[in-house]
Amino acid sequence: MNIVTVIGSINLDTTLRVQKMPKPGETIHAIEHFTAGGGKGANQAVAAKRLGAKTYFIGAVGNDAAGQMMTDLMSQDEIDLTAVKVLPKTSTGQAFITVDAAGENSITIFAGANQAFTSDDVLEFQAIIAHSDFIIAQLESSLDATITTFKLAKQAGVKTILNPAPALTDVPKELLQVTDMIIPNETETEILTGIRITNQESMQQAVAKLHALGIQAVIITMGSKGAFYDVAGQSGIVPALKVKAVDTTAAGDTFIGALSTVLNKDFSNLSQAIAYSNRASALTVQRFGAQPSIPYEHELND
Repeated sequence: MNIVTVIGSINLDTTLRVQKMPKPGETIHAIEHFTAGGGKGANQAVAAKRLGAKTYFIGAVGNDAAGQMMTDLMSQDEIDLTAVKVLPKTSTGQAFITVDAAGENSITIFAGANQAFTSDDVLEFQAIIAHSDFIIAQLESSLDATITTFKLAKQAGVKTILNPAPALTDVPKELLQVTDMIIPNETETEILTGIRITNQESMQQAVAKLHALGIQAVIITMGSKGAFYDVAGQSGIVPALKVKAVDTTAAGDTFIGALSTVLNKDFSNLSQAIAYSNRASALTVQRFGAQPSIPYEHELND
């Protein structure tokens, strides 16, 4: 069993289902409204735990009803929340999601406590970091805290996995230089490297730029087209499963959480791990919501 620690965002999601996305200035009616657990970090931790990893979380919530709900939900999934702080002077992160009839989404995030969590907070939890097989991070929370976590992980010989989302035009090189594996989508890859992803040749060019930063393994996720990987001179595309998507929220997070549960620390089984992760994401996109859509291990086995 892999030991996975996620540092990142915890959000309460509010989702509106609509027939089509509104245009600027347009008012439309929603088909459905619901709240659920979310945040890219929390989603990835839920996926890792449900699919078999011993999972820890490093982050923060506010001292409010949303924070209590989120810690309750994560505790129900038996994620270790020892390193989740309750910050009294800020509110819990929230995300407002609109999903259309084709399953595409538009998301607006309020960071709240996710950005208030600091490098000094991380230092309290060095033992958890050193005890892990993989550390996973995204870009929805404090960059300083993430950089500190990755540096501590590298010192302890723990593999680091970065999901550079939401996309930033200026991801610090200090963070990329302590990243062992990076998992961007096509848009995020272009923002990171300046290379537009149009075919396998452009992917190889982008990957070369990322390797040049010292990143050992690269996975470019391509939605319904699958995922391209490059590690240790081996590369290829692992196709996605063909399913009818109703909501793509948390599909990428499920992929990353699933990957961390079965991946070897030397990345030697990367293509097989991607195939497993594609199966998990295929289940997620057939359901509504973020964490409610994330599958359990027995569902993949079935």
